[in-house]
Amino acid sequence: MATIEKLPGLAFLAFPEMKNLLTSELSRRFSFGRISESATIEGKSLSFDGSGEKPVWYGDLLYCPSLSADFLLGQDSVLPYWARTVLLEPVLIHFESIGEAASVLKKIQRNWAPYQYQLFRRASLIQEKLPYINLKARKFPVNIPNSPVGLYTLLDEKTILASAKTNSPLPAGRIQFEEDHLNPPSRAYLKIQESLTLYHTFFGVDFPKEGDKCFEAGACPGGWTWVLRQLGADVLAVDRAELAPALMADEHVKFMAHDAFTLKPDEVCQILGCEKIDWLLSDVICYPERLFEWINLWRASGRAKNIICTIKMQGEIDWPLIAEFAETPNSKIVHLNYNKHELTIMIANQTKS
Repeated sequence: MATIEKLPGLAFLAFPEMKNLLTSELSRRFSFGRISESATIEGKSLSFDGSGEKPVWYGDLLYCPSLSADFLLGQDSVLPYWARTVLLEPVLIHFESIGEAASVLKKIQRNWAPYQYQLFRRASLIQEKLPYINLKARKFPVNIPNSPVGLYTLLDEKTILASAKTNSPLPAGRIQFEEDHLNPPSRAYLKIQESLTLYHTFFGVDFPKEGDKCFEAGACPGGWTWVLRQLGADVLAVDRAELAPALMADEHVKFMAHDAFTLKPDEVCQILGCEKIDWLLSDVICYPERLFEWINLWRASGRAKNIICTIKMQGEIDWPLIAEFAETPNSKIVHLNYNKHELTIMIANQTKS
């Protein structure tokens, strides 16, 4: 007969190949001890100095028995950016058969996604017996229900580590899109597709549409502009270098060879012929401090309704500065599946104060 054992602590599922960034964030942002050099060695028990019980890696999943949600700056909503999902109420499920494992999970709740680093066939058989959720690559644009999805992983043939409560509405905290290998001028298009999908999920704001006015800073070669045009929006694209030829010929794209950060909000609105722009976007490679100043300039102007910007890291992450970004009203900071060593800030429903 299956049994459920409630576990102390939290578990963090790192983004692929980013375990070192997760452990660094836990140490530097949350002061969770000093992480040893062996912190990312597969299958090892890890010792965080002074933390008590030892965290353990299961593939990309880091279980920390000594932690509670209270340690995260005292706020359940403040969670590591480099964890694609967090298991907030972990349990161990001991079972005898595949059917029994699925039955226990279904009794806890409906929606479950697997994360697996071993025993892949057995995990697939369990997932087949659970209610259907879409684990395939999505076709953009897509709506994601804003409700947490449980996560489970097989530790051995008869033991599951699971949590019904997670912090992400995405299965295993990650979204992937069907890729277009022919038309976009760069793979950065996947980044804005993910950003707009999450923006819609977090804030309930519609995707850009025909007639919307967008200002994209650092647009070359045009991956983001290409997505905005696919959705029907008009774009002012600013960069030192030109966009891909098809975008340069598009009558709904206005290109300027200029430093986008030196254009004033009033100038941009005048060029686009609007009182406010619908979307302010930036994937510019610049120091985070300069991006922060630019965002605040636009916020103070009241001339942008919705903002999505990539925060590019220059060496070590400046966590006090990231905290200042995070204090922006009605904002959300995330690490995207399609981000690299960077974060993305989303700011909704901007009005002039």
